[in-house]
Amino acid sequence: MHEISDLIACEQCDAVFQKLSLANGEIARCTRCGAEMDRNAQQRRNHLLPLTIASLIIFVIANTFPIVEMELQGLHSQTTLIGAVLSLATEGISIVALLVLATTILFPFMQMLILFYLLVPSRNPDNPLGHRPGFSLLIRVMQMLRPWGMVEVFLLGVLVALIKLSNMATIIPGIALWAFCMLTVMLTVVVSFNPRYLWQLEESGQ
Repeated sequence: MHEISDLIACEQCDAVFQKLSLANGEIARCTRCGAEMDRNAQQRRNHLLPLTIASLIIFVIANTFPIVEMELQGLHSQTTLIGAVLSLATEGISIVALLVLATTILFPFMQMLILFYLLVPSRNPDNPLGHRPGFSLLIRVMQMLRPWGMVEVFLLGVLVALIKLSNMATIIPGIALWAFCMLTVMLTVVVSFNPRYLWQLEESGQ
């Protein structure tokens, strides 16, 4: 008889197998449907942690520099994402400003910070097993925030607006626009991880 902790179930077809110890780069797949069932969690963290750090750096750049510069009849105008949020609030569109602030700045930033905290190995001598305070709560919060991070929707809206405005004004893409393009791709990779791998790291104390 195998203990329950030695078994693993396929998330696609519910087939149950004995859990194997995987080396770096190895992936366990279901023999019934071929879906991925498990992989080496440490290797997964080694890939995700640098991407998460890079995403945080690009996020700061995207929210610090101007998104776009427009020139119309000799007048120049440029703004950052935070500046756009403040403009919306000033013009009385507070609900839209709040949505933009939450979905493009606050929620994605919280997801990356939580993931960074969970991925960094513990170096606390009083906590050698690596169990992090609030681990379960942070996992749930991150899962709740995932559908509300809409950087890609914001980027698509900006691109559509720039195309429409290109006939009326000279459009110069800013550093933040390119940063948002990179951030969209990196966030797709970073937040698409399976939380099960974090549980494995937590249980193993790595």
